[in-house]
Amino acid sequence: MGRASLAAALPSHLFGAPRNERVGSVVILGAGMAGLTAARELEARGIDVTVLEARDRVGGRVWTVRGGDRFTDLDGHAQSVDFDPGLYLNAGAARIPSHHDGILGLCRDLHVPLEVLVNSSRSAFIADSSGPLRLRQAANDLRGHLSELLEAALRSGSLDQTLDLPTRKALATFLTGYGDLATDGHYGGSARSGLARPPGAFDQAQQAVAPRSLDQLLANPNLAGLLFEENILMQATMLAPVGGMDAIPRAIAAALRRPVITGAQVAEIRRAGRGVHIRYRDRTGRAQTVTADRAIITVPLPVLAGISADFSAPVRRAIATSRYEDSVKVAFQSRPFWEEQQIYGGLSFVGGETSIIWYPSDRFQQPQAVLLAAYMAQDAARSFARRALTEQVALARSAVERIHPGHGGDLNRPVVINWAKIPHSQGPWLEWEKDDNELDSFRLLNQPDGPFLFAGSHLSQYSGHWQEGAVLSGRRAADALVPPDVHV
Repeated sequence: MGRASLAAALPSHLFGAPRNERVGSVVILGAGMAGLTAARELEARGIDVTVLEARDRVGGRVWTVRGGDRFTDLDGHAQSVDFDPGLYLNAGAARIPSHHDGILGLCRDLHVPLEVLVNSSRSAFIADSSGPLRLRQAANDLRGHLSELLEAALRSGSLDQTLDLPTRKALATFLTGYGDLATDGHYGGSARSGLARPPGAFDQAQQAVAPRSLDQLLANPNLAGLLFEENILMQATMLAPVGGMDAIPRAIAAALRRPVITGAQVAEIRRAGRGVHIRYRDRTGRAQTVTADRAIITVPLPVLAGISADFSAPVRRAIATSRYEDSVKVAFQSRPFWEEQQIYGGLSFVGGETSIIWYPSDRFQQPQAVLLAAYMAQDAARSFARRALTEQVALARSAVERIHPGHGGDLNRPVVINWAKIPHSQGPWLEWEKDDNELDSFRLLNQPDGPFLFAGSHLSQYSGHWQEGAVLSGRRAADALVPPDVHV
């Protein structure tokens, strides 16, 4: 099921309460981005809002870990984060595209300072059988070879019946510059691909790297990494809050009139007349209850499936049968040896189970930094997560050693985030078009179930991958209960 199918599945009828039915109070389950956004919108319209969050922090999958943090996964494995002060890992959401106006608007309104995130650097590498290959060389050598082939087709007359003479001439001129071809149309390498010797003082002229052949390039299973930044969601330069992504949810929570109740473990979700009755245990273990006219539920579906609730039978089934993906991140503290290799931000594509190395975009040329040595999803993440933590750390270290020979030993203070094993999350996102998930479930959970409304990035066109989806879904739920032009 593709994005067109998701769009066709969105309900066209009214979502939420009839306009003549007054909603004065709302309880929101979950203080991730969807829940916080909905709370902010509803409070601005005069609604009495209570937000319950099982974790001891806000943000949900917007989770930044720093030195001194400690967490335990669902297998009972405890980890302590030992990064130096000022260093951090965005364990979940880590980048914002320039066209995500919802989340960027929140940052602007709440005065959350942003900085550039270098999402793609042509100085980084892709793994290659002949040794690490700079993305710069792979891209420009490939472009040169393809330009040579097309220019040869023009010279041979193969395109005479396809293109008129002025177009053929214009294309020939363009290909010479585009592929950095010689006057005879041959590609013999280019300084665009990198320098074997840089220009120096007086008579040291630059020397381009020797080109890779077309068959060598096409044989590389990681060559698709060249297209990474072409994805509108994976722009070469993106944005991130200064000091960690969790600055955004913390700013929203701080702006709410009523503080989020953290450490609230929801035990029951029930209808109460035309409203709702929520029972939870607070951080001391005492039973507490909240009643409200409506509930907006943003709890991840695998977690929600384990909470006693009187949802309708179809909704219960949709929740229980939805399957989340897996994702793993392995990070280390290290001296930034990659900067000595001209890499400032971006990703290297290593393939295999560990998939990528992601270089930091903040604190350039400082003594220490946090390197994301492995980040993978789907089948690779599932098999990787079945390994012991020590083996996961070793594999991530060896992947770095393969791309940066001699530097695996520089990596220390590892942190492993197995998202399927993180309490109160049990997965990073879901793919509605994969894993036997059903379009009907997406459609159903985007509609109210009596007094219950559901929201989250997983119920948007982003399928749980991006904060923008959570913001838009949270606003949609708030608008359904109290239209933006209404103030109670």
